[in-house]
Amino acid sequence: LFVSGFHADSVVTAGPFVGSPSDLYDWAAGFQKDMYTATFHKLHQMHCDIDGDDAHAETYYFFVGCMGENNLLAGGRYVDRFEKRDGRWGMVMRNNYVEWTSVVPAMASPLGDIPGLELNGVPARDRSDASYIRPLVNKRAVFTPG
Repeated sequence: LFVSGFHADSVVTAGPFVGSPSDLYDWAAGFQKDMYTATFHKLHQMHCDIDGDDAHAETYYFFVGCMGENNLLAGGRYVDRFEKRDGRWGMVMRNNYVEWTSVVPAMASPLGDIPGLELNGVPARDRSDASYIRPLVNKRAVFTPG
Protein backbone atom coordinates (compact mmCIF):
# COMPACT_ATOMS: atom_id res chain seq x y z
CA LEU A 1 0.00 0.00 0.00
CA PHE A 2 2.82 2.44 0.89
CA VAL A 3 4.65 1.91 -2.39
CA SER A 4 1.45 2.24 -4.48
CA GLY A 5 1.33 6.00 -3.82
CA PHE A 6 4.58 6.55 -5.72
CA HIS A 7 5.58 6.42 -9.38
CA ALA A 8 8.21 3.75 -10.15
CA ASP A 9 11.06 6.26 -10.59
CA SER A 10 10.38 8.14 -7.33
CA VAL A 11 13.11 9.22 -4.92
CA VAL A 12 12.61 9.48 -1.16
CA THR A 13 14.94 11.02 1.43
CA ALA A 14 14.49 10.15 5.10
CA GLY A 15 17.31 10.71 7.59
CA PRO A 16 20.34 8.86 6.20
CA PHE A 17 18.22 7.07 3.56
CA VAL A 18 18.04 8.18 -0.10
CA GLY A 19 16.44 5.80 -2.59
CA SER A 20 13.29 4.18 -3.93
CA PRO A 21 10.00 3.85 -2.01
CA SER A 22 10.28 0.03 -1.91
CA ASP A 23 13.84 0.21 -0.57
CA LEU A 24 12.69 2.78 2.02
CA TYR A 25 9.89 0.48 3.12
CA ASP A 26 12.26 -2.47 3.55
CA TRP A 27 14.88 -0.36 5.36
CA ALA A 28 12.38 1.30 7.72
CA ALA A 29 10.50 -1.94 8.46
CA GLY A 30 13.78 -3.60 9.42
CA PHE A 31 15.08 -1.01 11.84
CA GLN A 32 11.64 -0.17 13.27
CA LYS A 33 11.00 -3.84 14.07
CA ASP A 34 14.33 -4.02 15.89
CA MET A 35 14.08 -0.65 17.64
CA TYR A 36 10.41 -0.12 18.57
CA THR A 37 7.78 -2.22 20.32
CA ALA A 38 5.05 0.05 18.89
CA THR A 39 4.83 3.16 16.74
CA PHE A 40 2.33 5.95 16.09
CA HIS A 41 2.52 8.17 13.03
CA LYS A 42 0.01 11.01 12.73
CA LEU A 43 -0.33 13.23 9.67
CA HIS A 44 -1.55 16.76 10.32
CA GLN A 45 -2.31 19.79 8.19
CA MET A 46 -1.42 19.66 4.54
CA HIS A 47 -0.99 22.36 1.94
CA CYS A 48 -1.02 21.42 -1.75
CA ASP A 49 -0.33 23.57 -4.83
CA ILE A 50 -1.68 21.97 -8.01
CA ASP A 51 -0.54 23.26 -11.39
CA GLY A 52 -1.89 21.13 -14.22
CA ASP A 53 -0.29 17.68 -13.96
CA ASP A 54 2.22 18.77 -11.30
CA ALA A 55 1.65 19.33 -7.58
CA HIS A 56 3.77 20.24 -4.57
CA ALA A 57 2.62 19.46 -1.04
CA GLU A 58 3.77 20.05 2.52
CA THR A 59 2.40 17.83 5.32
CA TYR A 60 3.21 18.10 9.02
CA TYR A 61 3.61 14.89 11.04
CA PHE A 62 4.02 13.65 14.62
CA PHE A 63 5.77 10.35 15.40
CA VAL A 64 6.05 8.26 18.57
CA GLY A 65 8.30 5.21 18.82
CA CYS A 66 8.01 3.07 21.97
CA MET A 67 11.41 1.72 22.98
CA GLY A 68 10.73 -0.04 26.27
CA GLU A 69 11.78 2.31 29.07
CA ASN A 70 11.66 5.40 26.82
CA ASN A 71 9.57 6.79 23.99
CA LEU A 72 10.97 8.75 21.07
CA LEU A 73 8.83 11.71 19.99
CA ALA A 74 9.49 13.51 16.72
CA GLY A 75 7.80 16.11 14.60
CA GLY A 76 8.48 17.46 11.18
CA ARG A 77 7.28 17.89 7.62
CA TYR A 78 7.11 15.96 4.41
CA VAL A 79 7.70 18.13 1.36
CA ASP A 80 6.53 16.24 -1.71
CA ARG A 81 6.22 16.54 -5.47
CA PHE A 82 3.50 14.67 -7.37
CA GLU A 83 2.89 14.15 -11.07
CA LYS A 84 -0.16 12.97 -12.95
CA ARG A 85 0.96 10.37 -15.51
CA ASP A 86 -1.46 8.51 -17.76
CA GLY A 87 -4.36 9.69 -15.60
CA ARG A 88 -2.79 8.56 -12.31
CA TRP A 89 -1.38 10.83 -9.62
CA GLY A 90 1.74 9.56 -7.86
CA MET A 91 4.55 10.94 -5.78
CA VAL A 92 7.89 11.45 -7.55
CA MET A 93 9.92 13.09 -4.75
CA ARG A 94 9.66 13.19 -0.95
CA ASN A 95 11.96 15.01 1.44
CA ASN A 96 11.47 14.32 5.15
CA TYR A 97 12.42 17.22 7.42
CA VAL A 98 12.67 16.23 11.09
CA GLU A 99 12.24 19.52 12.98
CA TRP A 100 12.43 18.31 16.57
CA THR A 101 12.88 15.17 18.66
CA SER A 102 12.57 14.30 22.32
CA VAL A 103 12.96 11.17 24.44
CA VAL A 104 10.56 10.80 27.35
CA PRO A 105 10.32 8.05 29.99
CA ALA A 106 7.63 5.44 29.41
CA MET A 107 5.11 4.59 32.09
CA ALA A 108 3.02 1.53 32.79
CA SER A 109 -0.40 1.60 31.13
CA PRO A 110 -3.25 2.49 33.49
CA LEU A 111 -5.40 0.11 31.41
CA GLY A 112 -3.32 -2.99 32.14
CA ASP A 113 -5.50 -4.18 35.04
CA ILE A 114 -8.86 -4.15 33.25
CA PRO A 115 -10.22 -7.73 33.16
CA GLY A 116 -11.18 -8.94 29.67
CA LEU A 117 -9.66 -5.96 27.84
CA GLU A 118 -8.04 -8.36 25.36
CA LEU A 119 -11.33 -10.05 24.39
CA ASN A 120 -11.88 -7.66 21.47
CA GLY A 121 -8.34 -8.24 20.17
CA VAL A 122 -4.96 -6.77 20.95
CA PRO A 123 -2.52 -4.48 19.14
CA ALA A 124 0.04 -6.31 17.00
CA ARG A 125 2.46 -5.41 14.23
CA ASP A 126 1.08 -7.98 11.81
CA ARG A 127 -2.26 -9.29 10.51
CA SER A 128 -3.19 -10.58 13.97
CA ASP A 129 -3.83 -6.92 14.92
CA ALA A 130 -7.35 -6.08 16.07
CA SER A 131 -7.94 -3.92 12.97
CA TYR A 132 -8.04 -7.10 10.82
CA ILE A 133 -10.87 -8.74 12.79
CA ARG A 134 -13.80 -9.45 10.46
CA PRO A 135 -16.56 -9.01 11.23
CA LEU A 136 -15.84 -6.49 13.95
CA VAL A 137 -17.84 -7.45 17.03
CA ASN A 138 -17.79 -6.70 20.75
CA LYS A 139 -17.00 -9.67 23.03
CA ARG A 140 -16.89 -7.70 26.27
CA ALA A 141 -19.79 -7.50 28.71
CA VAL A 142 -21.72 -4.24 28.95
CA PHE A 143 -20.23 -2.21 31.81
CA THR A 144 -20.39 1.44 32.84
CA PRO A 145 -17.66 2.42 35.34
CA GLY A 146 -19.15 4.16 38.24
